[in-house]
Amino acid sequence: MESSFLSQLNRFRASANSFLLQYEPLALILAPILSLLVARVLQSILDAVLEKGLKASLLGFFMHVIKLVPGVRSYIDAEKQKVVDKMQSSIKSKRDGWRTELPKIGSECGVIEIMKEEKKNDVAWQGKCSGTVYIGGSESEGHFTLINEACSMFAHTNPLHLDVFQSVVRFEAEVVAMTAALLGSKEKASGGQVCGNMTSGGTESILLAVKSSRDYMKVKKGITRPEMIIPESAHSAYDKAAQYFSIKLKRVPVNCEFRADVKAIRRCINRNTVLIVGSAPGFPHGIIDPIEELGELALSFGVCFHVDLCLGGFVLPFARKLGYPVPPYDFSVQGVTSISTDVHKYGLAPKGTSVVLYRNHEIRKHQFVAVTEWSGGLYVSPTTAGSRPGGLIAGAWAAMMSLGQEGYLENTRLIMEASKKIEKGIKGIPELFIIGRPDMTVVAFGSDVVDIFEVNDIMSSKGWHLNALQRPNSLHICVTLQHVPVVDDFLKDLESSVQTVRENSGPIVGGLAPIYGAAGRMPDRGMIQELLSSFLPKTWERMEGAHCNLHRVTEREELQNVSFRWQIEEKTQRSLPVNSPVPFHAFYGFLIAFKFTTSLVEFFIHLLPSTGA
Repeated sequence: MESSFLSQLNRFRASANSFLLQYEPLALILAPILSLLVARVLQSILDAVLEKGLKASLLGFFMHVIKLVPGVRSYIDAEKQKVVDKMQSSIKSKRDGWRTELPKIGSECGVIEIMKEEKKNDVAWQGKCSGTVYIGGSESEGHFTLINEACSMFAHTNPLHLDVFQSVVRFEAEVVAMTAALLGSKEKASGGQVCGNMTSGGTESILLAVKSSRDYMKVKKGITRPEMIIPESAHSAYDKAAQYFSIKLKRVPVNCEFRADVKAIRRCINRNTVLIVGSAPGFPHGIIDPIEELGELALSFGVCFHVDLCLGGFVLPFARKLGYPVPPYDFSVQGVTSISTDVHKYGLAPKGTSVVLYRNHEIRKHQFVAVTEWSGGLYVSPTTAGSRPGGLIAGAWAAMMSLGQEGYLENTRLIMEASKKIEKGIKGIPELFIIGRPDMTVVAFGSDVVDIFEVNDIMSSKGWHLNALQRPNSLHICVTLQHVPVVDDFLKDLESSVQTVRENSGPIVGGLAPIYGAAGRMPDRGMIQELLSSFLPKTWERMEGAHCNLHRVTEREELQNVSFRWQIEEKTQRSLPVNSPVPFHAFYGFLIAFKFTTSLVEFFIHLLPSTGA
């Protein structure tokens, strides 16, 4: 038996040697190496196509090739720098007189008066902003006064020193426990181990949940090349988490109802998947993803599942009690491993307070960072920040205790009724349509008749601060207690703005409609991202530590959003001067300058069938 095997082996060796004799030795050495390189390139191309789709991948390749043409790259960089310089010069001109050094002699006298004068430059936000301020009434009375006093009373505290500030430690524990109880921790299906921490906002809560899920799955399954899958309606904080924590992000289109497409997410799951995501509701359209179906999917594949309840955490539990049709969304759903919810939104707590929750301690422990080799001693930190403002924690506790279940129930009744009235009013404007079927207090709307971004410009001139969306082009209003008394005014101004645009088509000078439109049509998204990335760091450098005067309209302040939701100081008065000093036209010209590099590519790309996101 053994001799027969050796005989066959010898014959194979002789045959192989005879075959290879016809090749040069150098060729035999290089062939395997080149084969591996080619295989690697093909694998990269395949991964790009699977991740971005055939159209986007080919477009990216063509744009890369075009930029290799001599002179094109330098031209693009030069034009990009012109836009950045012009936008920075506009900002710089508005910060003349800003302090860049400490005063030689400090004085308490007059400081508060100076701050009061500066505050007068803020926009009149009462009842006019989408989201932004969730507490009703005036900032000098009622609930505002309560949380301001609570914050002031504990402004000196820091929960990092838990042996010193035991009151704040208790407040945090109770805020987390009360929030968890709203989100299913008392249900048998939750497992009875729900735990969590307070954070600085929804973005930090999401970052921590993603980090914990990644590390948990590394221990559980040995995943070292983690991937997460999100619907395209999921918040941009997941993009930030993917960049921070080296996680491959797969973005999946929503279905025709603007909800997460469970089947599409299933197709994307592989052995490296650590996390899938759902929102209740999603920020853009106020629509709840199919949380139960996603939970079943997560269970069947053994992956983590995070639910973003940053908007819905303090509304959905009470909306359900009021009889609104609310699908399952919390820890009562099997498969949900973590939840984020903002107390500083509908929880009516001071800004900078959110909660991240986990199904059990086994997952949550991966959120912590423990250091044993520091010369400063043993160190452990539960969240991103070491020191944290105890005043904000105290303010959140005071808000929740003062309102109670009955208070939140009444607030939910008011804002849900206002939301439904706005939705009904928009449906009554023939030129507009509602995006999907809103489940909560966010109402998104678009138009096939008028340019919706021109409508936004007119609304801006009337003092309204709405959010501009893309895919599809639309606007939304996030309804808060501030809007309850002004619903009729909003609908009246919206109808008037639509009629103005219909009768006088064309963008307003100084308005944002050309920017939104050009950005939405531009196929090379990487070019837009490059422009944003170039602008921000240079802006901070030139501000020399001063606060940037350019900010977004949206709830969470991540500038990496290609919707270009920008406001400059001139826009804070919501006027649209004919000779606006803001270089919007330069920026628009920059986009047009690249049309010659994209028009031909678009023509060929549009002939190809769609194969992915």
